[in-house]
Amino acid sequence: MSHQKGELTAILNSLGHDSSSINKALPLVYDELRNLAHRQLRGERPGHTLNTTALVHEAYMKLINNPPEGDWNGRRHFFGIAARAMRQILVNYALMRSRKKRSGSMNLQPFEDEIYLSEEKAEELIVLDEALKELEKLNERQGRVVECRYFAGYNVEETADILGISPATVKRDWTSARAWLFSQIHG
Repeated sequence: MSHQKGELTAILNSLGHDSSSINKALPLVYDELRNLAHRQLRGERPGHTLNTTALVHEAYMKLINNPPEGDWNGRRHFFGIAARAMRQILVNYALMRSRKKRSGSMNLQPFEDEIYLSEEKAEELIVLDEALKELEKLNERQGRVVECRYFAGYNVEETADILGISPATVKRDWTSARAWLFSQIHG
């Protein structure tokens, strides 16, 4: 496992220099990205689920086409950024859906391979994203905890590993961030 983590870091860091690295990286991250996408999409109603595979591919391409400045800082850095990429993809799609609804044109074009977002979930994502942007201005780490826990579906230990903080800190930040977000959204 440690060899695989080191291999992933080396491959990620060579992406800008070696185009074949993309093909080497995907098998190492695909299952984890798929799990990440599946956890994010599990709350959708039957008949209105997003296509996990399409979300994984969209997030992967976003990560590869827009790598962070400097080198990747290993596996946890990659998956932390992947959680953010999936959040952005889902929120952008929800915004697109909302704009079409307001313009009176509800003939929604499928997003990559039949990705659909229920109306309720789309509106919820937009409101949550706006509140989360405000939270990130006040406390970036709490925003990242919410991103990992809510958008990526990581548990406390996984979130702690990705963010490089203790599980106790994740629990405190998660509790505080949820309370703050609730007051912003419902207050």
